[in-house]
Amino acid sequence: MEKNPSSYYKVRFSDCDLFGHLNNARYIDYFVDAREDHLKEHYDIDLKTFYGQGIAWVVGSHEIIYRRPALYNERIYITSSVLKVTDDVILVEMLMMDEKKSHFKSIVWTTFIPVNVKTGKKEKHTASFMEFAAGVEVSGIDIASGIREREKGLRLLLQE
Repeated sequence: MEKNPSSYYKVRFSDCDLFGHLNNARYIDYFVDAREDHLKEHYDIDLKTFYGQGIAWVVGSHEIIYRRPALYNERIYITSSVLKVTDDVILVEMLMMDEKKSHFKSIVWTTFIPVNVKTGKKEKHTASFMEFAAGVEVSGIDIASGIREREKGLRLLLQE
């Protein structure tokens, strides 16, 4: 099963600031939208189906580094990966790169928390979901060292 799904997007005018840079707040939207697309396209997971079953995920936190601006009309590449899954949290890394994948623009670590739609309270993942998540979880990334160390490693890997 694909552990690092990816897709291309175009930076839209309405998402940019006066300098033609993707607005900082919009990076999050692009990342979360890409993750939703990846779930649907690569795993046949429709969040609407989970919602109908009474389960949804809310964002617990975002930790983001802006490395280079994404520019108006630029074609960008976004990849997403599950770094860690527990019974009550999913940590997802999303990376935005240029179209050629030669340098990265931004990296975010987002913590998603499962909640019961009816009660609004935190809920544990089901056994079947945990089984699926374990199959897509990426290994070999030192989460304990943090996102800054991860960013440094990516820069070295890309020879930036």
